[in-house]
Amino acid sequence: MLHRMKTSARRTATMTSRRPPERLRFDAANDANVPTGDILTSRDGTPLSIRPIHADDVAALQRGFSRLHPDEVRMRFLHTLTELPDQLAQRLCRLDPEQEFAFVLVDPPGTADEAEIYGVARAYIDPTTDSAEFALIVQRRFTGQGFGSELLHRVIDSCRARGVHEVWGDVLTENHAMLDLCDEFGFRRESVFHDASLTRVRLAV
Repeated sequence: MLHRMKTSARRTATMTSRRPPERLRFDAANDANVPTGDILTSRDGTPLSIRPIHADDVAALQRGFSRLHPDEVRMRFLHTLTELPDQLAQRLCRLDPEQEFAFVLVDPPGTADEAEIYGVARAYIDPTTDSAEFALIVQRRFTGQGFGSELLHRVIDSCRARGVHEVWGDVLTENHAMLDLCDEFGFRRESVFHDASLTRVRLAV
């Protein structure tokens, strides 16, 4: 069982918000301060790890997508998507380090012939507004065990390290689990005036 799941939100909420020097803003090197590589354990005893996404994770990302239930896909992408095409998968793995980053929940090194991806959290930073849009998904097999909290914790810390002022995202209003997770981290909810099916969540960092 993941022992840190109850403390993730509290650690994030109590950390001080201090902007880095201008020359370091949006620098991928800031992510060096975000903990990765720890071995976590799922409820069924599966060892897992969280690390930044790699450019060569394309096939693993597609395999992970294929294991998602259609409702999980809709909750993440906000519309129906039956497959993850090569071009999109490559785009999601090969990021612009100045404006994008992503963390994946994966098999630890050496524990599988081919590492599988079981969850992804990512953010896109708008350097004009100093805000970042985030997205998060964890496969149903590993939900309710604190892994979403761990992924979101890393996204928020990376945004803070890069000098981001606000983290935000649009969540389907029926996605109560995601909205409850955001509540734990102190996000505030807003209605989206042009789409009643969405709730916008915002967190000042």
